[in-house]
Amino acid sequence: MFNLRGQLTPTQSIILGVAGAALIIGLWWLLAEMLAVPALDYRAPNLDDPALQNLNRDSLLRADSIQFANAREVGKIYKILPTPLHVVQAFPKLADEDKLASHTFHSVWLNLKGYFWAVVLSLLVGGFIGFIPFFNGLFAKPVDALRYLPISALTGLFMLWFGLGDGMKVAFLAFGILVYMIPVIVQRIREVDDVHLHTTHTLGATNWQTMRAVYLPSVFSKFVEDLRVLTAISWTYIIIAEILNNTGGLGSLIYWLARRDKTDKVFAVLLLIIVIGILQDRLFVYLDKRLFPYKYYKTKADGLREVQTGIYIVLGVFALAVLLPLFVNIPAGLLLQGAGLVILAAIGLMVMGELKLWKGLQTA
Repeated sequence: MFNLRGQLTPTQSIILGVAGAALIIGLWWLLAEMLAVPALDYRAPNLDDPALQNLNRDSLLRADSIQFANAREVGKIYKILPTPLHVVQAFPKLADEDKLASHTFHSVWLNLKGYFWAVVLSLLVGGFIGFIPFFNGLFAKPVDALRYLPISALTGLFMLWFGLGDGMKVAFLAFGILVYMIPVIVQRIREVDDVHLHTTHTLGATNWQTMRAVYLPSVFSKFVEDLRVLTAISWTYIIIAEILNNTGGLGSLIYWLARRDKTDKVFAVLLLIIVIGILQDRLFVYLDKRLFPYKYYKTKADGLREVQTGIYIVLGVFALAVLLPLFVNIPAGLLLQGAGLVILAAIGLMVMGELKLWKGLQTA
């Protein structure tokens, strides 16, 4: 258990994971109690009270000091750091008083749209730079240098270029991901094994056949893993953009809650963002396993075709939901209703495929 790079058993991993979480929560609770201040049953004297008009300043201060010294402690105020219990109790209040569900959907939708444009543009630009030496010589080094840009310092320019609406937020997020993804795409293209390329050339494959059979599977199989790394960065950028204009989203909600000293609610929203990030990470892992099964399974398993078809349908519907409003004026309600029906059908197909896949793996 204490050997360098030693392996834990599944039971040890579970026990240590639970113990670590409990330790963190315990330390959090202890620190919150240490930083808490007592709440006193005390009120400062009302200077407009006629009974106090004849008293001088020293008498008022003495009376106030005596009243403060004799005040009864009625609880604690957790202004700096709330306890875990207060954070959990803040969720129902957030849902009832602060429209948490609406803000969450708004932020997630902006996050997904930013990812969409970042992926599309990075594949196009990175593909040109990675495949064509002319463009590689022109733009490889300047694009690689963009990674050192302090993206948060560009918020003023994005507000000038795109205004204060959701378009600015999506553009800001897409650019923040784009500057990291383009060099990664170029690197993944360069990492394709020469053995596979020589094999396709020996078999007489055309450039398009080589790209479809070798380059695309190799690049995309690693690209999903690269997207996982940027999940945390994407939420950082979207929260920054939402704080700027305060028109909706979790970033805007955090800003206004902090202004009102609602630290328990602020921590609850931050905890929600962490949960969403973990779910996004698991989603990328799932997509990687199902779209590139050869990385995980030695034989072709039944049900994968149905699962992959369902995934492609969901991704296609998402792409249409992002692109159609740019060209066609479709009511948002009608768009959501149509997309929802297609996605439900695709999920049903994926469930059927997962059941077949599970049965196949059980009998293998």
